[in-house]
Amino acid sequence: MASISIKNLARAIYESSLDKGGAELDSVLSKSVIFMRDKSLMSKKKEILKSLEDIIDKEEGIVKAKVSTSSKLNEKMEQEVKESIKKKYKAKEVILESIINPKLLGGIKIEIGDDIIDTTLANKIHQLQTYLITN
Repeated sequence: MASISIKNLARAIYESSLDKGGAELDSVLSKSVIFMRDKSLMSKKKEILKSLEDIIDKEEGIVKAKVSTSSKLNEKMEQEVKESIKKKYKAKEVILESIINPKLLGGIKIEIGDDIIDTTLANKIHQLQTYLITN
């Protein structure tokens, strides 16, 4: 018996609910929950919902980024970060989650999925140290 991939299940739910509303959408979602129950997948509901959210974000052109800084970004910097991410990822919308980390000496660290853009002072020092040791 083949196992059911969470991503495939989330994709199936997404595609079956496209352009549906009202009773039709209720029916699709009810059948999805019944299927998950019957296949003993209810314990995976958080992962399925996360995968579904990722699919919706990708389809809608939404990029979510975690931005770590030592202090709160001002509005101008926040807009510059959003515009930079929009351009790089060809996104329609960027949602930033700001994380204040007082341990950062300076710079900014941006995490988007598996991508990390690290321009923190600690990372720059580490890169310099590595360069000096290897050369």
